[in-house]
Amino acid sequence: MEFFAKSGAPPRQRTSCAIVGIYDNGKLSSPAAQMDEAGKHLISKVVSQGDIRGKLGHSLLLTQAPGLGCQRILLVGCGAKKSFDLRKYFQATENAAKALAHTSVKDAISYLPLQLVDTADPYYLARLGVDAVASACYRFSETKSGKQRKPSLVKFGLAMSGRAEQKRAEQGCVDGAAIAAGQALTRDLGNLPANICNPSYLVKTAKHLAANNKRLELKVETETQMKRLGMGALLSVTSGSEQPAKLIVLRYRGASARTKPYVLVGKGITFDTGGISLKPAPAMDEMKFDMCGAASVLGTLLAVTTLKLPINVVGVVPACENMPGGLATRPGDVVTSMSGKTIEILNTDAEGRLILCDALTYARRFHPHVIIDVATLTGACVIALGSHLTGLMSKDPELANDLLDAGRAAADRAWQLPLDDEYAEQLKSNFADMANVGGREGGAITAASFLSRFTEGLRWAHLDIAGTAWKSGANKGATGRPVPLLTEFLIRRSRNASGAH
Repeated sequence: MEFFAKSGAPPRQRTSCAIVGIYDNGKLSSPAAQMDEAGKHLISKVVSQGDIRGKLGHSLLLTQAPGLGCQRILLVGCGAKKSFDLRKYFQATENAAKALAHTSVKDAISYLPLQLVDTADPYYLARLGVDAVASACYRFSETKSGKQRKPSLVKFGLAMSGRAEQKRAEQGCVDGAAIAAGQALTRDLGNLPANICNPSYLVKTAKHLAANNKRLELKVETETQMKRLGMGALLSVTSGSEQPAKLIVLRYRGASARTKPYVLVGKGITFDTGGISLKPAPAMDEMKFDMCGAASVLGTLLAVTTLKLPINVVGVVPACENMPGGLATRPGDVVTSMSGKTIEILNTDAEGRLILCDALTYARRFHPHVIIDVATLTGACVIALGSHLTGLMSKDPELANDLLDAGRAAADRAWQLPLDDEYAEQLKSNFADMANVGGREGGAITAASFLSRFTEGLRWAHLDIAGTAWKSGANKGATGRPVPLLTEFLIRRSRNASGAH
């Protein structure tokens, strides 16, 4: 889809459909009032009839637009005027795009940004607008038979109040489109079933990203090579599966070779049965989403390469299945990680931290400026934060604050949980340097505490996306998070690197 920014008087803009907001009790937004005045009061007449009252989530398409440059008008409910903020702007824009997706409208201009232009940066208004529209128009049809109808909408404009605001918004559209493409890739990978999206499929995806792109270099470590490297923790997870594990290393070079990279490590369990510590049957199908950390790393790298950011980024993806079988790791087994530390495996369903600890050790060779791991790691994080916020843990206050700020700006929020040393006490083992679980209490934190033992001396942060990487129920599917957060963080770092503001 093509996204663009536009300035000028709303009544005169030529488009197939103009999108304007209606507040609670039928109060017209300023753009709606302008169009109503120029359009023979069609909007106020419809509102006075009670066809739309302005409730958030409601919309009404008018197919007549007398005296206006547009062919149709979509009235979108925005809720109470005093509480219309960026979050509700995103929802209203998404609702508008969903409504248009069921029509033959091919192009539209949204005037919803004008309702916030005095309180929000035009760049982020455009970014969030693009994100909302792309989310609403996303369709997954790869595993469905027959031809699937796609939305007719191919061009979407975001109105701004003047030329200066339009210029800022144009950059927002560019960045937003790149992030949306990264999110779409992440969602596609997450939504694919595990009989298609296995470790080798993730390698194939990485190869596709690196093909004909001089800034990207791909390296894949096989199980034989991982054995030579001493990655006993990672290999213990894959021992029950017939699918060969892969360690995918995708390097993006946007700066000089002397510049330290940002390293993103993504958990890539392409299906998680729990191993010998078998999961209960209900909702086990959703364990195909256990590789969404890996998918988000690949999606972020797609966004970074599209934007040609002037930084170096390395994506490290440990990919394997966690299956039961005659060779599967048993509870009570002790394995040796790549770092040399030994681990008593008390629960084989706490496998994500086992593949991540070896990947984090492996990533040291890149001498990272910052290292961030992304993982659907713990159900405990879902209990703590629900499906709204990503769990963030780090012993680096500056890095944690930068990630929190990036999440807020990108509408992909995280919440910081503590990572104090006393949580490590729960990981004590009588038979190894540590156990892989620390009991039910503070499960998300003890998982991060486990990983922290492999990141000593590094600027490191952990993102637990177990609650935010996918949705369950009627809207089941991958969300593409935290690609917006990660890309925003890297965009900000690239601005600092280039001296731009």
